[in-house]
Amino acid sequence: MVRALAVSDEVEAALCAGAAGRLGVGLVIAAGDLPFDYLAELCDQVDRPGVLVPGNHDPDISGYSQRAGMWLRAGLPARWPGPAGFVDADGRVVDVAGVRVAGLGGCVRYRPGPNQWTQAQQARRARRLVRAARRRTRADGRPVDVLLTHAPPRHCGDRPDPPHHGFECLHDVVAALRPRLLVHGHIHPYGERVPDRMIGNTRVVNVVGRKLLEL
Repeated sequence: MVRALAVSDEVEAALCAGAAGRLGVGLVIAAGDLPFDYLAELCDQVDRPGVLVPGNHDPDISGYSQRAGMWLRAGLPARWPGPAGFVDADGRVVDVAGVRVAGLGGCVRYRPGPNQWTQAQQARRARRLVRAARRRTRADGRPVDVLLTHAPPRHCGDRPDPPHHGFECLHDVVAALRPRLLVHGHIHPYGERVPDRMIGNTRVVNVVGRKLLEL
């Protein structure tokens, strides 16, 4: 069992003021649209690793990989532009703190900029992610524990305005991988209580602000 601090979209000053270090978490999960220095501070406070996917207000951090402790881009040494202590799970399957995470960042395209995808583009990315996850599971027998996204599935906690539509393809990813949790951000509750939702046996959790999760 791993206790995780899940965050997205809204900075919580109390966490930076020392509250994060008292939560006893083993992992930080970030679902996008948070300042990178804020995320790095959370990792510093809890002294545990983090995993993220980018949101539509985040810069492009695609194309980076790590080998033997060195960050590379296009095969050349590079400086990782993301927050210290974090692994980027966008379009990947990663194992962090004993938790297997498959990630799909970004939201539905509504303006120019990075980390935005049409429904068809995200569906292609989703199919590649499912293939990668299945290969990993065949290799070691471990399923995906968490599907980490920025936007929610369509008609599962999203909103009627086009920028806040969810992705239709996430329903197919859940059906294929059957993760225990789908963790997303992007949909601000504005003070309202946001209930968890279910797709089959997968619990869908909006973590805008912060939530503590038992994995």
